[in-house]
Amino acid sequence: MSGANSSSLTPGFFILNGVPGLEAAHIWISLPFCFMYIIAVVGNCGLIYLISHEEALHRPMYYFLALLSFTDVALCTTTVPNMLCIFWFDLKEIDFNACLVQMFFVHMLTGMESGVLMLMALDRYVAICYPLHYATILTNPVITKAGLATFLRSVMLIMPFTFLTKHLPYCRGNFIPHTYCDHMSVAKLSCGNYKANAIYGLLAALLIGGFDMFCISVSYTMILRTVVSLSSADARHKAFSTCTSHICAIVITYVPALFTIFTHRFGGQNIPHHVHIIIANLYLMLPPTLNPIVYGVKTKQIQEGVMKLFFTEENVLMK
Repeated sequence: MSGANSSSLTPGFFILNGVPGLEAAHIWISLPFCFMYIIAVVGNCGLIYLISHEEALHRPMYYFLALLSFTDVALCTTTVPNMLCIFWFDLKEIDFNACLVQMFFVHMLTGMESGVLMLMALDRYVAICYPLHYATILTNPVITKAGLATFLRSVMLIMPFTFLTKHLPYCRGNFIPHTYCDHMSVAKLSCGNYKANAIYGLLAALLIGGFDMFCISVSYTMILRTVVSLSSADARHKAFSTCTSHICAIVITYVPALFTIFTHRFGGQNIPHHVHIIIANLYLMLPPTLNPIVYGVKTKQIQEGVMKLFFTEENVLMK
């Protein structure tokens, strides 16, 4: 096998094929992803800068949003530059260890994103159900510990992917029909038994995504009960309007993820492979691209912060 060490059956490198069957359209496929990447980086870095500099945004909700933005930038940066190199320059070769590193960060950061969305749901639950205790419950140390716990959970649950995949014997070639190193796409190149990878992958998805969706569902059930019990229609609307941006972020993140997971495991044979690849890339790109837009449009405090920052800098320049 090209690039393989025959004694260990470990390849020296893999070849990422991009979008199989649509090689002739790679340039055209790259354009929307490049555009989305630029929006994601500029939008999320802008949000982080705004939250760090605008004192009115120094609140738990926006600290979690800044963490989400940082995670989103890291996630799309892990895959898109490499994808564009494949599409634009036909640079498809990736070192075996570099592939494992990319695989780890892709899955760890998607788990981190899910965890941050769960923390944001708990933030909305405390804000609406216990408004008088909001500042005393969600203190800065609590926010820091929650973010660190979410990060460590993702690292500890995704790390075994790397060890399981690294020690598989590979003798089915080194061509990966994908734009990045996905766990199961790499494992399926093994001529050994990768059943443990598939089982652990499903277990990790349940422990991260399943647990987070359960917490989000419980939080919003309690929020809905509290909002419905409010006597004023205006108060109900105002309370629930603070959740609309977060609900949009949940839909943007989990719908493509669930589609990818279920079609890949239960109905993938009826869907063309290039559709799977494109959806998998959209699953990584849509949340980072749309989250800053959604929060910018739906959140009045962020709009006011942008206007304040813009006019302050304009006045400085005029002086």
